[in-house]
Amino acid sequence: MRHDCTDFRQLFLDDVPMMDMRAPVEFAKGAFPGVVNLPLMTDQERQKVGTCFKQQGQAAAITLGHQLVSGAIKRERLHAWANFAKAHPEGYLYCARGGLRSLIVQQWLRDEAGIAYPRVKGGYKAMRTFLLDTTQQAVEHCDFVLLGGFTGTGKTDVLHQLSHVLDLEGHANHRGSSFGKRATSQPSQIDFENKLAVDILKKRARGIEQFVLEDEGRIVGSCTVPLALYQGMQQYPMVWLEDSFENRVERILRDYVINLCVEFIAVHGDELGRRLFAERMLQSMANIHKRLGGERFQRLSLILSQALEAQQRSGSVDLHRGWIEGLLKEYYDPMYAFQREAKAGRIEFAGNSLEVFEYLKARRR
Repeated sequence: MRHDCTDFRQLFLDDVPMMDMRAPVEFAKGAFPGVVNLPLMTDQERQKVGTCFKQQGQAAAITLGHQLVSGAIKRERLHAWANFAKAHPEGYLYCARGGLRSLIVQQWLRDEAGIAYPRVKGGYKAMRTFLLDTTQQAVEHCDFVLLGGFTGTGKTDVLHQLSHVLDLEGHANHRGSSFGKRATSQPSQIDFENKLAVDILKKRARGIEQFVLEDEGRIVGSCTVPLALYQGMQQYPMVWLEDSFENRVERILRDYVINLCVEFIAVHGDELGRRLFAERMLQSMANIHKRLGGERFQRLSLILSQALEAQQRSGSVDLHRGWIEGLLKEYYDPMYAFQREAKAGRIEFAGNSLEVFEYLKARRR
């Protein structure tokens, strides 16, 4: 018989299957990669038990909980837990703090389904604390270098070729700019932090002690970079990626227009996907209205609208180059030029994608 677990490190390194007994509202706020939510109680049931606990104490709350989860409801949930346990005999169950809910489920599985299934001691809270500590320890003990460059130089393309990268934009499911929102939603803040920490944990377990990060602001879409890491990013050395203006325009066209439209169609179907894609592009432009100023916003928005109409009508994306070139020349490039000058003392190497890739590979050794 397997014992209850306190080895959080191995749980995450081995992607051990786990079922989460917390209510759906708790799970939605934050969970761990790959974990399945099979709650003991629904949100409404949990709320009723919580109110009873405050008004009448623990014993009354436990009694109410057993009344709410009984009969056919209990049999249905027990069936789901038993199926998970049989499908994942190496797995574990847990609740918020490794307390009453996980003990009840563990007991019901043993007494009524004949399944001895271990739980994670300390539950979600203990594992979450472990992951927060994992990121903090990496900031304190590892070496970091930032990859910077003007918009469209292909920083993400370079990062994806390296094995010692922490892909903040990937974990946040956002490209990190005003136009960076994807067709699918971003994770919750806690999910973002958990995924990042598990990534760090697995890479350090492979002996990686130096990480490459893209030079980001504090916020990637709706996800906030952990404070200690962001503070470090204000001092880390930098490598600067360079590319021609023409190549940058084509790369932005590929990523932010062609590929994003394909994403929307894949998620929503052809007709709705194209419409939602067009709405997203126009909204992205509107999001920087104040920073662009009235005249420039009106001019570039008109070009974007015409480009979207042509794309919808014939599939041609040629007109998109107009607003992309305008945004780069008049908005993004002056902003990044200022940032590059401010960070010049931290830039230890600059070059094209191949040169930067080779440098970062060699730097790790």
